[in-house]
Amino acid sequence: MLFSTPEFLFAFLPLVLAGYFVALGFARVTGWGQGPQNLLLLLASLFFYAFGEKERVLWMLLSIAVNWALGLAIERMQSAPGAARGPPRAARWTLALGLTFDLALLGYFKYANLLVESWNAIAGDGARFDAWQHVLLPIGISFYTFQSMSYLVDVYRREVPAARNPLDFALFVSLFPQLIAGPIVRYRDVAAQILARRLDLPLFASGVRRFLIGLAKKVLVAEPTAHFATTVFELPGDSLSAPLAWLGLFAFTVGSYYDFSGYSDMAIGLGRMFGFRLFENFQWPLISQSITEMWRRWHISLGSWFKDYVYIPLGGNRGGPWRTYRNLMVVFLLCGLWHGASWNFAIFGLWQGLYLALERGRLGRWLAASPRFLRHVYVLLVWNLGWLFFCFVDLEDSWVYAKALVQGGSAQSAFEFARLVDNHLLFVLVLGAIGSTPWVPALAKRVRGTTAEGPLRLLAWCALAVAAVLSLAAAAGATSTPFLYFRF
Repeated sequence: MLFSTPEFLFAFLPLVLAGYFVALGFARVTGWGQGPQNLLLLLASLFFYAFGEKERVLWMLLSIAVNWALGLAIERMQSAPGAARGPPRAARWTLALGLTFDLALLGYFKYANLLVESWNAIAGDGARFDAWQHVLLPIGISFYTFQSMSYLVDVYRREVPAARNPLDFALFVSLFPQLIAGPIVRYRDVAAQILARRLDLPLFASGVRRFLIGLAKKVLVAEPTAHFATTVFELPGDSLSAPLAWLGLFAFTVGSYYDFSGYSDMAIGLGRMFGFRLFENFQWPLISQSITEMWRRWHISLGSWFKDYVYIPLGGNRGGPWRTYRNLMVVFLLCGLWHGASWNFAIFGLWQGLYLALERGRLGRWLAASPRFLRHVYVLLVWNLGWLFFCFVDLEDSWVYAKALVQGGSAQSAFEFARLVDNHLLFVLVLGAIGSTPWVPALAKRVRGTTAEGPLRLLAWCALAVAAVLSLAAAAGATSTPFLYFRF
């Protein structure tokens, strides 16, 4: 079920909100705290997931049960006599067992097909797995697995107490706003909110506003630009001119940003409607002046997860430059593979890690001394070229597209450009480029407390109302495309 579909907008969400407010009133009358609301949200979240995934919801329930039990076991072992001198060996082994289970679950569903296909490509006739059946990837498994892993590590580090109530832990993992495409929520950030949270009118209104902004990003900008980019990527090489190929990459940058940041906006907005305050996942990444800054602003929850649970445990930047470079390359190799089960994703990760490593040396000093405009051009060039590995499963297809970026066009390519590029697309791309910069917050900050604040606020609400009407009309009358990160 997509957030931008009629089933969600006009059936699921209104019913869950109505039920939540009934449960909230019941809890206040009976004094049962958050129990009724949490139970309702848990049941709604399981239905939300099972609506599209059907029996694969059982794998998520298994993951919840195993990680909840192991979290309690680790905490008991940490509190055993003598544990104050250091983590007991039993706790370390239990943590290792939990992480192995989580990685095995993720590895089987996400990477088994890649490993079998790679083996079959190099193995002889007698060693091939010809009878292998393709494994279907459960939506959101990368997100809820990473949440469970961080929970076990944080309990082991004594940074958070283990969840006593299995329903509370199940709600943490399965909360439907962030279940299938993030942001990656950590238990320590929402544990107190699960046990006690307060929903008031300003928080609910800000949630509605944030959800509508995300919906407009998805429906009005991400879908048309992503559709154009996909169409360009599917063209044969002789139909691609350099301008069309570059425009396709730029459209994918705009589409991917609005798609994923739009989903994060909707997730944060939905969370607020139910009293949860989820953390920001994007902070204007397309204004970055370096690839390092880009990754601090893009998919923040994923970057911070890899920093805290992979980069720092590997040694971070504490072992000299070459160890730092190695750690960066390892982190971004894993980050690339996290995005998808293809060797192209591994190259995508290494491409990003390479530039982060280079920016710690001479390239970083050169950037610091360069004009701001030149730094921005550098970031957009490197970021767009990175999509060559992200957007194609086959490396040969990436190479064909890369050649199109520098070669001239033919009569066929000129025809394709005229056929695909119209005024609506150009308007959306320009609108998307302008909207990816923080000029509205900057303007609001400048006029705050002046006579222009009232008219500007009214104008903003009118623009949001128009965008909401257009988004809801488009969502009701067309078939929405899945979010980009659903495949992760």
